Amino acid sequence: MKTVILCGGYGTRIRDVADDIPKPMIPVGRLPILWHLMKYYATFGFDDFVLCLGHKGNVIKDFFLNYETSTRDVTVNLGSSKELIFHTKHDESSWKVTLADTGTETMTGGRIAKIRKYVEGERFFLTYGDGLSDVNLAALLNFHTSQKTTATVTGVRPPGRFGELTINTKGVAEQFNEKPQASGGRISGGFFVCEPAIFEVLPENDGLVFEEAPLRTLVTQGQLSVYEHDGFWQCMDTYRDWQLLNSMEKSAKAPWKIW
Repeated sequence: MKTVILCGGYGTRIRDVADDIPKPMIPVGRLPILWHLMKYYATFGFDDFVLCLGHKGNVIKDFFLNYETSTRDVTVNLGSSKELIFHTKHDESSWKVTLADTGTETMTGGRIAKIRKYVEGERFFLTYGDGLSDVNLAALLNFHTSQKTTATVTGVRPPGRFGELTINTKGVAEQFNEKPQASGGRISGGFFVCEPAIFEVLPENDGLVFEEAPLRTLVTQGQLSVYEHDGFWQCMDTYRDWQLLNSMEKSAKAPWKIW
């Protein structure tokens, strides 16, 4: 089962972190957030990926085309054959990565439509290349299968913007939670599961936004299920989000690192 990841946006709100690489390539710890996301899916056995490239997509292509030399110790014989001798291994040897150029200006719906040929006739995962979670992908897939709808989206409660205080009856703080989970309604956290019928609401149109007409149509048809996830979920939209994810990774308390 393939996993489609949207990697083509401009990421304008996080350019103060890096403006020379696409947002999915911004590092969390030593490796790009995109790698962490793919590693998470692969840990559940889903290691066949289709990456929808756009803005600075060549950076993502270069990362995977040079993956072996970038992640392993290697000896180079500088003769005419330029023989490479690898001394170490990595755990990603089973990964299959399709790098699909879906256009610099294409919107999310248009990007998905353009990779139809790579998932034709198959159920597939779909998510964004700038968010991490500890959602149970096996449970998500089982839920989707039982619902028999065209698509399932993971509904999450996003972290609150402000610190939350717990106060006792004497007016003394008992707890301070810097990033509390919002108590209101759920939002789309990505981590979709889609049936081939999804393409019926995805005509090839570069300006098509997946989160607008296509999803609204599925809602009207009763064909969008919601898998409720109350665990960890964090997108990386801002410098502060990036700092938070990196602090988690450094502290060895990263909920998504199950490998």
